[in-house]
Amino acid sequence: MSDSEEPTLHRSISFWQVAIYGLGSMLGAGIYALVGKAADTLGNAIWLAFLAAMIVALLTGLSYACVGSRYPKAGGAAFVTQRALKLPWLSYVVGLCVTMSGLTSMATGSQAMAETIEKGLGVDLPVKLVAIGIVFLVGLLIYRGIRESMWANLICTLIEASGLIFIVLMGMRFWGGVDYFEFPPATEPTGAGDWGTLPFFLILQGAVVMFFSFIGFEDVLNVSEEVKNPRRDVPLGIISAMVASTLIYMAVAITAVSVVPWQELAASKAPLMDVAKAAAPWFRGIDMVYLVITLFAIGNTALLNYIMGSRLLYGMSRQGLLPSVLGRVHPVRRTPHVAILLLFGIVATLILSGSVKQLAESTVLLLLMVFTVVNLSLLVLKLRPGEPKGGFEVPVVIPALGVLVCLILIGVRIASS
Repeated sequence: MSDSEEPTLHRSISFWQVAIYGLGSMLGAGIYALVGKAADTLGNAIWLAFLAAMIVALLTGLSYACVGSRYPKAGGAAFVTQRALKLPWLSYVVGLCVTMSGLTSMATGSQAMAETIEKGLGVDLPVKLVAIGIVFLVGLLIYRGIRESMWANLICTLIEASGLIFIVLMGMRFWGGVDYFEFPPATEPTGAGDWGTLPFFLILQGAVVMFFSFIGFEDVLNVSEEVKNPRRDVPLGIISAMVASTLIYMAVAITAVSVVPWQELAASKAPLMDVAKAAAPWFRGIDMVYLVITLFAIGNTALLNYIMGSRLLYGMSRQGLLPSVLGRVHPVRRTPHVAILLLFGIVATLILSGSVKQLAESTVLLLLMVFTVVNLSLLVLKLRPGEPKGGFEVPVVIPALGVLVCLILIGVRIASS
């Protein structure tokens, strides 16, 4: 690179790294508590919520796969919104909403990680300062380079997936022992073979909660500018990650209700831990093993959100939606170092403020609005003559249905709040 050339992000990410990156963002520590909440509503049929969530999420996931194939840009959601709708204020709001979701996830995750360390060591720690230290270390890793970050993601993803796969392998011998269509008594269908009263609304409510287990496509889109062959690898990576995470989640759900009665799962504070203990009673020290797995799962979420946030700020800067200084790339490390530093300052402030939880709850609804806008933007672009095609195209009905489904989920979310 000559002195006159401006440094750019490093295109070094392969298909497998894209797929594992997406899988890592979908397999989070939340599943360990999510199973209990779902069992309380759906009984043995919690697997239906994961299946419904995957189908619902796949519509938007396919739209993101098409967008990433067509426009492999950092800050993807803001970029495609601006290109389609040409409303800078809306593009800015979309980018801000995605950034907020990442920031709040980093802040809550790093604090949860610090609290987990405190619990594991059995000593009092300055949780907020430890959380800030964790964010700082993650920031150093991301500053170091995208290759190093991808290797860290690979290790964390394998560890967090191994915890779930272990539960499935140990509990498979219990499969088939229960009725997987058994709902809580108040919601069961009435009459033999009468499926007209199947609690679709409850399944949809469960799908809304589970939906956010499949939104790694947003993270993938924001690193598409660093993928070697984005036209092929971004869509394949997104779809592969969604299919793999669905199979793992459904297997875990079926295993959980097969090993432990759903009533006990619903009442448990650590439902999957109870499943692991029941399925493998011979495994001594399993609590400490899963505590370590939880640390890696939370840490991976913080890592991926930090990468996503830094690339989003970089991409929005390159679009002129944010100050140009945020679009600077380090000439040696080839990372957006100014954006990484700014994110550290914001997350540290959020941690110290102590008001992250309320902000995190509001970002769930904001993300659904972002997905609605992205689907709408793709719909506009597909209908616009002269727009370049990508390596992966979907029919117009996919983003149209994506808009409709996201609006329904917004309605369900508001109605159930």
